[in-house]
Amino acid sequence: MTRYIARFMKKVLGENGHEAEICQSAIEVDAPSSEDAAELAKARFCEGEKVAQWLLHADRVQIVETEFPS
Repeated sequence: MTRYIARFMKKVLGENGHEAEICQSAIEVDAPSSEDAAELAKARFCEGEKVAQWLLHADRVQIVETEFPS
């Protein structure tokens, strides 16, 4: 299994009128592929945030393979 970090990103509009992307949450998961990691992280995010759909709190999921196990 490979360890991945899933970052749940949300675009927000700042007071200066500029759009910025912020990380709502980061979750480490072990999975055989990045696709599996994304699905597992989405389920964990929903559990943690107590929402039925992760899209209620984030716009996208960024999946990155870690170089070293944590």
